[in-house]
Order: sequence, then C-alpha cells, then structure tokens
Amino acid sequence: MLATGCRVLIWRSLVKHINNTSMTHRFPIKEISAQSGLSTATIDRALNGRAHVSPQTRARVVAAIAELEQQEGQMAARGRRLFIDIVVEAPDRFCREITKAVHHVLPQIAPAVVRPRFEMREVMGVAQTVAVLARIAKRGSDGVCLKARDVPEVRQAIAGLVGRGIPVVTIFTDCLTSGRTAYAGLDNERAGRTAARLVSRVVSRGVVLATLSRNDFQGEDARLDGFRTALGDYAPHLEVRMVQDTSGLNQSTAQLVEAVASQLSDVAGVYSMGGGNRAIQTTLARLGLAPRVYVAHDLDDENVDLLAQGRLDFVLYHDLAQDMTRAFRNIMAAHRLAAMPLDGMSDIQIVVADNVPASRGAG
Repeated sequence: MLATGCRVLIWRSLVKHINNTSMTHRFPIKEISAQSGLSTATIDRALNGRAHVSPQTRARVVAAIAELEQQEGQMAARGRRLFIDIVVEAPDRFCREITKAVHHVLPQIAPAVVRPRFEMREVMGVAQTVAVLARIAKRGSDGVCLKARDVPEVRQAIAGLVGRGIPVVTIFTDCLTSGRTAYAGLDNERAGRTAARLVSRVVSRGVVLATLSRNDFQGEDARLDGFRTALGDYAPHLEVRMVQDTSGLNQSTAQLVEAVASQLSDVAGVYSMGGGNRAIQTTLARLGLAPRVYVAHDLDDENVDLLAQGRLDFVLYHDLAQDMTRAFRNIMAAHRLAAMPLDGMSDIQIVVADNVPASRGAG
C-alpha cells in the first residue's frame, strides 16, 4: 500500500495536470455535453475556468473534446481520396513484392481511400529521380513513398516536396538529412549486425563476400557498417571483400562477383545485401567456390526457391505490408486523417527453409 503522503503527492500531481490541460475547442457546448454526459451548465463552467469544477469533471470534459476531435478526423477522412505516389528504384522482383504489399494493405487503410500511382524502375539515376519528383511537385500529390539514393540532389528534391506541403516517407532505405516526413522499413544497421552474428556462428576464418546493389542507398550502407563492425567483434579473423554497384541485377551481379571472386581460392561465406542471389551462386559454382554460409535479404520468389533448395542458409526478413501500412499512416497523419503511427522500425525475422511465413512480403 502507498503511504498517505505518497497518495497526496500523486493526487496533487494529477490535479495540476488536469488543471493545466488546454480546454481549447471548436465544438458547441451542447455537443460536448452529449459526448461527456455532463450538463451544459457544468461544461460552461469547466470551459471558462469557473469555480466549483472538480478535477474529475475537467478530465471528463477534456476526454470528451478529444473524442470529438477523433470522430471529426474520421468523418473528414471517410471517402477522402488520397493520391499517393510510390517511387522506387529496385530490381523488378522487389518492385513486384512492393506492389503486392501495397494492394494487400489498401483495404485496411480506412477510412480514407488510397489511390497509389507507381513509378518503378530497375535503375533510376539521380537525374531521373529528381525529374520524377519534380513532375510530382508540379502535378500535385497527397504524399510520396520513396526508395531512392541518398545523395544531395535527391535530398533537395525531397525538401522541395515537403516545403510544398507534400509529405514524403522514405521506404526501406532512408535519406536522413532531407527533411522527409518519416521512414518506414527495417533497422538496417541492426540487420547487418544480425548477419554478422549468423556468419560468425558458422565460420571464423577466411573471406566473406559482401555484395551491395548500390552504396549510395543509405540502407545498404548501414547494413554494411553494422556487418563490418559486428564481425570485427564476433570473428576478427574473417576478411570482408566488397562487391559493389551490382544494381541487384543478374547480369551485372555475375560480372562483378566474378571479377572479385576469381582472385580468391576460397570463399567462406556470403552476405548478400542487394539481391541477385541466383547469379551470385551460379558464378561462384562455376569458379569452384562453395561458401559454407550464405545470408541474404528479402523473401521474394527467387529467395524462397533458393531456401527450399538448401542454397540459402538464412534470409533476413521484415513484413513489407507492415512497412507500407506505416508509410500510408504517416501520410494520413500529415493530413490529420489518422493518428501518428507509433515510432519504431520493422522487426527483423531470421528465416530458414523450415519457417518461411505462409503470408509474406518481400522485405
């Protein structure tokens, strides 16, 4: 039981909080009365700070106003159409998974109606990305979900959109200093550390190939930083060899992997951050190299097949549908059509052949 003195202090703190709570509102007194169950005279005294209003009564009035504001937001959103542009640079296999995730969550984004407009390319250079964002700014949009390179020109374009009142949510890879509205996706640095722990449990010496689609994707750069740092702690005798700028495409991935791996007599492991895993494995097999551990990202169809065949050991997975839901909710919140989603990035799941989720996104 709390001591009497403690109970008094807690009660005084509660009274102070209630008394300091703003009673600003835009609702008729009759409406607040109906919502709270209090008389109009009591509501009038509470709103105007008059005497003989208990903290409990003030709390009921504050709660009633908050409930009315929430209902007002729901009514404003009901039937409201939001045109959201989804701009992505990624291999086709990942773009397909994003599209599937978007269409999966659309029925759940009530009460607004989201109309997605897709602009997806396997390779979208900086100038192309800036041009796409400029067209969106000129045409108008209710929001942008963006997977793009973290470079000054793109950051400036994002800032321009936000300055026009168009919320921008970066997805799966961030542009940290752009002024973007929010980020939705994986904690990439943590994912890299997780990959390092998995690799170090299997091998402790030799060379590990680390492959990236692009090092100017902030997400992959963060994965690499986390991987290298953690590997230095877990297995300091492992050497990391980089394969960069593959774009995650099979042909370029195969060529760049061969250029690096052909100089090696052995590959202990692979950490594939940027995809193209079938091309990586085919190239290594042709060179007579057989990694003892292989960690990849994304549960696209190719990786699910490779898991089933025993050619991937671990896939780091996060639910794309949850990411897209968070992205849309952030855009709706920017328009005051939804509460702001809880902070936090997607959870990392370690997937092996035996626990592939029946319902999966690519992430």
